[in-house]
Amino acid sequence: MLEPLKGLFRGSRGGAQGGGPLSPSSRGRPLQGRGETVFSIRTSRGLEEFFTQICDTSGLTILDLGGATQKNVSFITDLGHRLYSEDFLRILNETFGVDDTVDQSNPGRIEYFLKQTLDYPEGHFDGVLVWDVLEYLNPVLLNAVVERLHKIVRPKAYMLAFFQADDKTDSAPVYTFRIEQVNSLEVLQQGMRRPAQLFNNRSLEKLFGRFESVKFFLTRERLREVIIKV
Repeated sequence: MLEPLKGLFRGSRGGAQGGGPLSPSSRGRPLQGRGETVFSIRTSRGLEEFFTQICDTSGLTILDLGGATQKNVSFITDLGHRLYSEDFLRILNETFGVDDTVDQSNPGRIEYFLKQTLDYPEGHFDGVLVWDVLEYLNPVLLNAVVERLHKIVRPKAYMLAFFQADDKTDSAPVYTFRIEQVNSLEVLQQGMRRPAQLFNNRSLEKLFGRFESVKFFLTRERLREVIIKV
């Protein structure tokens, strides 16, 4: 397995990633640190909706596709849930190259990629933090990933995904999302990248057509936050 961070985190507060919260005077203005730019700490209605749906139950199993960050590990496990982490974009780059330099429609590579990122039993997860990773997949790979997600989450589970709201952009910021509170996120930019495809509400409803429902929220950063109920 290529992913060294793959595994189960149970509330450990160690590790090199993450760090303590920003001071109140730091909020809402750009900062530099560890090669990243903090754009904002902002409210997230999509995140709030995600946690609202799981707040009455402990011991759930959550998947984070943004890679392991100490803030997310600590936040989820402090709520009494189990967290699995996959560095989805890093494995995407290793498998297909950056900006689709290798064909994302190749069946063998698709199967290899799914094995590296979403190799879990059927109905294993109660929730998935997808973040913004899906818009970098071409239609063939995207459909395979969505199909696998549908398989590994339990009925009535919830997923949170982000998509660019500007459907005419040539490039978009790649973000890391760190959970501050149940309704707020620390948003850090990891450079720019060309989306493989862009979506509006109708195309997202079609993409998640096998799921029970899709709900949208629009942010000031021109991100479309999407809650998908299985």
